[in-house]
Amino acid sequence: MKDGGPAFPLHSEVRPSMDSEWCGMTLRDYFAAKAMQGFIACPNTRGEPNDIAAWCYQMADAMIQERSKE
Repeated sequence: MKDGGPAFPLHSEVRPSMDSEWCGMTLRDYFAAKAMQGFIACPNTRGEPNDIAAWCYQMADAMIQERSKE
């Protein structure tokens, strides 16, 4: 699955010390973090942390897939 590229890209010309051309968290990580934020904000949240994290990445993957349909 594609990761959507960087969420907040910063080109290496701006920071020459970086190892790659672009760096930062991926769009997939950003979407998963947003899903996690919403999920744990619910007072009825139940589940094992690993299960919740997996669900959040599944949601992020679905968002990236839907985004690529444009």
